[in-house]
Amino acid sequence: MMEQRLISENVVLLDQVFRDLKPAYFKVRFWTGEEWNPPGLEEPKVTIVIKNPGILAHLLAFPTDVRFGEAYIYDDLDFEGDIYAVFPLGEYLRKIYPRFLTSPTFWRKVFKLRMSARRARRLEGRGAAKLKGKVHSIERDKQAISYHYDLPPEFYACYLDPMMVYSCAYFRSYEDDLATAQKNKMELICRKLRLRPGERVLDIGCGWGGFVIYAAKKYRVKILGITLSENQAKFAQEWIKREGLEDLAEVRLLDYRQVDEKEPFDKLVSIGMFEHVGSSKLWTYFRKAWKLLKPGGLFLNHGIAADWSWRIKRWSFTDRYVFPDGELVPIYKTLTIAEKIGFEIRDVESLREHYVLTLRNWVKNLENNYDKVRQIVDEPTYRVWRLYMAGSAYAFSINEQSVFQTLLVKNRERGENDLPLTREDIYLNWDILK
Repeated sequence: MMEQRLISENVVLLDQVFRDLKPAYFKVRFWTGEEWNPPGLEEPKVTIVIKNPGILAHLLAFPTDVRFGEAYIYDDLDFEGDIYAVFPLGEYLRKIYPRFLTSPTFWRKVFKLRMSARRARRLEGRGAAKLKGKVHSIERDKQAISYHYDLPPEFYACYLDPMMVYSCAYFRSYEDDLATAQKNKMELICRKLRLRPGERVLDIGCGWGGFVIYAAKKYRVKILGITLSENQAKFAQEWIKREGLEDLAEVRLLDYRQVDEKEPFDKLVSIGMFEHVGSSKLWTYFRKAWKLLKPGGLFLNHGIAADWSWRIKRWSFTDRYVFPDGELVPIYKTLTIAEKIGFEIRDVESLREHYVLTLRNWVKNLENNYDKVRQIVDEPTYRVWRLYMAGSAYAFSINEQSVFQTLLVKNRERGENDLPLTREDIYLNWDILK
């Protein structure tokens, strides 16, 4: 009797909240196996499995991404089918929520269901980040990086390409596989930087060393990579030794603010690290890059950007469980500060659609390697990564966020540099790379 009453109350709530969702494309399965099918549903894209009788009321009372994310990662609910179909529901709820704020009927249903429902057993595992210290201090940034990147490298290898590149790939064709697309991206960056043998290059936030290895092997540059992740630094250092590149490549455990080279670099590159810098440190970041670069030198900055409605989203799901203290700023803010420092902006390229393809590849690889992943990390960790990567793919697909490669030059006196008149050289002879 209790079970049926709880299900009936959930059904009434679902009917009220989703009556205006047209066309209907999802269904709900309750913990007893019974289902709710909205009117007009033909073939559901996704089935939401409710395991906790009170979770629906908990989510609808205050529909934030943190609550939805925690409900999923701790197994109060699950998704069967197309996980990407879940995210438009968040948009729908944000639009209709003001209508329910002043509805006594809605709130009576919500509170009644929350009070009478039992609490399901939550999965044990990865918890929210708990960082200490001043935001974007070197010590706190190291904690933030460790929280995300210092899991075993074998876990990341379950969904990344063989070069362990953890940033947006470059698909020259929809038929490109992930490994090819990541090599394309590294080649594109090398060409934009016009790398030449013997040049000194700094890779800010080098990850597991994929670009360091690629640039050293193919372009014979002398490249230093830096990271705040101990696991990444160790992995990259061992990889360099295996490749016999110790005379060209080096990776250090170091913050970009701590780099103190007597001789400036010919080229700088930052690939997928910019999101960790923070709005308050953008001036520091670009000023440091300026000091580290030779006159006439190039700096390629590859980073995710927020849309025009930018605001710092503290205590979002991503901030708590994925990239603590990470901040996305709009491209105009990035470019404005870079110019104020003294850089000339020579090229800006959006790779937004490429990141949709990249993330979908990562999600597919993660799902296909579920059994292997679970031998390395706990279930909540798997769910955090699956949810954040799928959600990010959706955000890029609707232009809620984008990713840009920005080529900056530190001109010599009177605006002189060695850049060619056109960009044709970047795209010539790509076919020989196959």
